Amino acid sequence: MKSIIILGDGMADEPIEALGGKTPMQYADTPYMDRLAEMGVTGRLKTVADGFHPGSEVANMAVLGYDLPTVYEGRGVLEAASIGYELKPGEMAMRCNLICVEGDILKNHSSGHITTGEADELIRFLNEKLGSDCVHFYTGVSYRHLLVIKGGDKHLDCTPPHDVPLHPFRPLMVKPEVPEAQETADLLNELILKSQEILKDHPVNRKRVAAGKDPANSIWPWSPGYRPAMKTMQEMYGFKQGSVISAVDLIRGIGVYAGLKVIDVEGATGLYDTNYEGKAHAALEALKTNDFVYLHVEASDEAGHEGDVDLKIKTIENLDKRAIGIIFEELQKWDEPVAIAVLPDHPTPCAIRTHTNTPVPFLIYKPGQAPDAVTRFDECSVLKGKYGILEKDEFIKELL
Repeated sequence: MKSIIILGDGMADEPIEALGGKTPMQYADTPYMDRLAEMGVTGRLKTVADGFHPGSEVANMAVLGYDLPTVYEGRGVLEAASIGYELKPGEMAMRCNLICVEGDILKNHSSGHITTGEADELIRFLNEKLGSDCVHFYTGVSYRHLLVIKGGDKHLDCTPPHDVPLHPFRPLMVKPEVPEAQETADLLNELILKSQEILKDHPVNRKRVAAGKDPANSIWPWSPGYRPAMKTMQEMYGFKQGSVISAVDLIRGIGVYAGLKVIDVEGATGLYDTNYEGKAHAALEALKTNDFVYLHVEASDEAGHEGDVDLKIKTIENLDKRAIGIIFEELQKWDEPVAIAVLPDHPTPCAIRTHTNTPVPFLIYKPGQAPDAVTRFDECSVLKGKYGILEKDEFIKELL
């Protein structure tokens, strides 16, 4: 049986007083998720391994069944794979955000969701002014970019910028975890401060400020690592061909190492204006020839990071009607059965605007499978689900 995972990044949340004590998933109108829950079986999945930060790279790799203590090397290496950069021995990769600072305050992690075109101009400028034989910047998407350090030591204490909006940035700068990493930490902190000096008056930022937008006036490197030793999903689970659909470099990079074909979708943005329908149709087309498809939608996570409850509800409803609904209705016409799983990777509660490690709700629908008693899909309803709490590779093995 073929399989598709539809993942709403950061979709899970916590009860919100303004919603009458409901979560956005409970409050949202999601007829297709609820129908799949009623027809399928449900439970919760522990996506953040003990001792790991609840980042999207950790959670999405866990959804796919990877053993994090064995393979985890940070998100920088995954994003390197996504943009086609193959890490060489002795190179360390890091995610490099373009962020907005005001005075000593880290205002936001995304520079007001700067466009890729604007960001590319800034990254090229940074490479010209701060790059060297040992330091190189590579353009990614929007605010998400790549920094490669030759000879860098990955044993660093780095703070994800989306975890600390409106906090003073200086106490959060890079710290060594071992004495040997002090030189690398000093280099990175020097790059941060120098980037602020040279970016503040760049024409791109002058135009953004004049237009009332946040400038991209600092870099913020984090999540260091070396090339990971990951088996492909084909090697682990025995299927022949799989694909990943996402606008986020991190997820696309996981797909590269997992042996999945990366599918581009026009209009896929990684934000709430993404092309839901285009992603759904691309997933259906891939399922015609693939055994497995991983469809990732980032929108709810971004809404959670912004603390925007209404927007988060809208993104959940869009995922339901404009992606899951299209896929479900079309698959009902197919002769070949397809298993459908729906879940978040982690919660991104609007109240705290960052990720938590709470186990997430999931549903698995397989044609012909006996359902459990759950009739809605949300964080609370699945507490009565058949599966209880799964962890490690139990979810993916159950689906496949």
